[in-house]
Amino acid sequence: MEELLDVLNEKGEYIGKFDTRANCHLHGLWHKAVVVFILDSEGQVLLQRRSLTKKLWPNMWDVTAGGHVLAGELGFQAVMRECQEELGISICKNELTFIGATSSSTKNEHILNNHINEYYVVIKNVDISTLIIQDAEVAEVKWISKNEIITKILNNCEGITDKVGCWNYLIRYYEWSEQNRVL
Repeated sequence: MEELLDVLNEKGEYIGKFDTRANCHLHGLWHKAVVVFILDSEGQVLLQRRSLTKKLWPNMWDVTAGGHVLAGELGFQAVMRECQEELGISICKNELTFIGATSSSTKNEHILNNHINEYYVVIKNVDISTLIIQDAEVAEVKWISKNEIITKILNNCEGITDKVGCWNYLIRYYEWSEQNRVL
């Protein structure tokens, strides 16, 4: 059965409707997505390289995990589900820090993807050799240093997906964590 998504208006408000993922993408219906950055205690971020079969950004290095929020689901629930599905990482609600939200619109010849995005951070030391990777979504994972990811972001997303909104939230989180000595 195909995923059902809550349909939103362009302000991110629920309008009491839901539709299939395919119809949302075909007709550009607004829906919710989530992104999570898993950082270790040294501030490195865990990245995934997207599968070659992905319709958007195939084979590109990307955020730790992310995806659509299913109909009736809340953003934090989607983060927990996506981490488990894509990487085999169990995340508890109290490990999540919400860091912001934006809207985005991505278009290619097959998809008009209008998202209201929620961004989260988790501080967790993860041994990548123990991960259970979902092959349809993820080709590989790696840790990357804070300085290296910031350099890539500031160099027009060099070697990573061009999801500028979410990468900017990661930079803002790093700045906040330095000021508050979190990492």
